[in-house]
Parts: sequence; structure tokens; C-alpha cells
Amino acid sequence: MIELSDELQDRKDDIDLSENEEEAVDEREAASAQVIHEVVRRHGDEELERPTASLIWSGLAGGIAISTSILGEALLERKLPITEWSSLVASMGYTLGFLIVVLGGLQLFTESTLSAVLPVATHPSRRNIGRLLRLWVLVFIANMAGTMLIACLNNYGLIGAPEHRTAMLTLSRRLLENDFVETVKLAIPAGFLMAAVPWVMPSSKGQQFWVVFVLTYFIAVGGFAHVVAGSGEAWILAFAGETSFTHAAFGMILPALIGNVIGGTGLFALLAHAQVKQEL
Repeated sequence: MIELSDELQDRKDDIDLSENEEEAVDEREAASAQVIHEVVRRHGDEELERPTASLIWSGLAGGIAISTSILGEALLERKLPITEWSSLVASMGYTLGFLIVVLGGLQLFTESTLSAVLPVATHPSRRNIGRLLRLWVLVFIANMAGTMLIACLNNYGLIGAPEHRTAMLTLSRRLLENDFVETVKLAIPAGFLMAAVPWVMPSSKGQQFWVVFVLTYFIAVGGFAHVVAGSGEAWILAFAGETSFTHAAFGMILPALIGNVIGGTGLFALLAHAQVKQEL
């Protein structure tokens, strides 16, 4: 528990409140940055200790679930007229997969760019760095396998209807508009927004749905690049023959990965840790 300074305690004691009123104030008081940091750090530490099989299966499920973001946005876009505001409505569908993954406790690589990094930033050691790299590699590969599986099944007509496949392919073609550098730049804000999800969650107090919805909605509205959701689109294009698997992996997924790590770890995680480092 964080101790109050004598001066701060005196100011607090200036106001005469009953015990019930004090409890009411404590319940409504916003969590401090140190408290949020510790909540996220402990959660990240628990994730770093999870068994290999658990991380792989959870990451695979996360990759499969995040593919519903492509489906949700594509279906809404298909039903809407071509207007200036239609993308604002269609982008709501993009939040679908993130809601399933985050609220369902599945593993998503971009979330771990904050939660799994804080234990390392707090206690930098060879062991902690090794644990972080282990989690990142396992979850990322499992996420990619999940999105590739859904893209494959979709391409060969084993799931969904033909019009669904057409809508998802049409939506995925937007990836072809950006080169490597542009994708990196578009992925940085997405990494920052996704790292904000686990940071804001401890203070959301029953509003977790809206936290995930709003932050991921603006990834879609901004046209930002999310490596896991974007990998689903890249694999769809590759299976359809509109790009090569090499270009999908190294021209679309890799730059999104680089940008997400910069935004999530380089900007959000390190800044979030730096603001409380002297108070821990």
C-alpha cells in the first residue's frame, strides 16, 4: 500500500467524515498510476509463468477469434451504401474479435507488449527477458497459425457462405495499398492503443466492454495496422492468389509487427513504467 506523506495526510484529516463516508470516498477514488502499474505487472508475471501448452492453445484460439473482426467489418461494409460515413459504422464490426479475445481471456500478442513487458522493466534480468521472449514467440506463432487456419478454411469454402468470402477478400485488399514503411507507421498507433487496453482495464470498474470497444474501434477508423487481425487479411489475399505468401509474411505482417512493438512496448509500456519508476 502506498503511504501518504505527513502533509498529504494532514490535508486529508482536515475534512471530518464519518467512517461510512470515508469508505464511500475510497470506493470512488481513482486508482493511482502505481496501483495500475502493479495490477498490470502482476498479471503479466502470471502470464509469463503459464505452461507452454496453455500459451499455445490460448494463442491459437486468440488467432481464430480475432478473425471474426475481419468478418464483422466485412459484413457491415457489404450491407452499407457507399458514403462518407459508412466506414464509421462498418468499423464497429472490427471490434468483434477483440471483444471475444480480451473479455474471454485469450492470448493476443499485442496485449503482451505491455503486460508482459512491465515485469521485465521492473526487474530486468536474464531470466525475465528469457520468459518474455518465450511468451512472445509462442503467442505470436500461435496467433499466426490461428488466422492462417481461418483464412484457409474460408478460401476453400469450408466455413461461411460465398458472399462472406467475397466481402472479406474485398476488405482485405486495403492492405495492398500500403508499402513496408507505410505499414510500420500505421502499426505504431495500433500498438499504442492495444497496449492501452490492459492499462485501462484495472480502472474500468465494470466498463470493460466499452474500453475494448472504443480503443479497437479507433484502430479501424484510423486505418491502423494490427499485426494479428491484419495477418488474417494478408493470409486471405495469399490464399486467393492476389499476393504471394512471402509478401504476405514479410511485406504485410512483418512491418505491422515492428510497428506494433514500437507503439506498444517502445512508447506505451516504457513510458507507463517510467512515470512510476521512482515511486515503486
